[in-house]
Amino acid sequence: MTDLLAAAYPWTKALHIMAVIAWMAGLFYLPRLFVYHVETVGETGDTHGLFMTMERRLIRVIMNPAMIATWVFGLCLLFTPGLVSWDMIWPWTKGAGVLAMTWFHHWCSMRRKELERGENHITGRQFRMMNEVPTLLMVLIVVSVVVRF
Repeated sequence: MTDLLAAAYPWTKALHIMAVIAWMAGLFYLPRLFVYHVETVGETGDTHGLFMTMERRLIRVIMNPAMIATWVFGLCLLFTPGLVSWDMIWPWTKGAGVLAMTWFHHWCSMRRKELERGENHITGRQFRMMNEVPTLLMVLIVVSVVVRF
């Protein structure tokens, strides 16, 4: 199995990077949609329905598959021989960042469901602040992998 992972390494890495880009695009965009939904659209009307459709499709069609692919290809890379040195700090900080990113993904999914049910309790300002979370986590993850401290 490890020979297969080593032979597939360039493809696995390329697919992992593409999945991460798609996942991050959704994580950057969805909280911004929430801001506009809460501040401009409200909880009724045609525009509310349009925003619900956009938010639901973004999560289901782009973000969920991208997150799953990110995890699958990331785990393949993790088990590829010679790539990870567990005595260093970087794999642990990257892992913590990815777990936090996954938590944020699910947090966004829960907020979407609350908006759909008309039970939102978060302001546009709070959504704006939460919109910075994926950026901070991205910095942690990229620095961990590239600098390898």
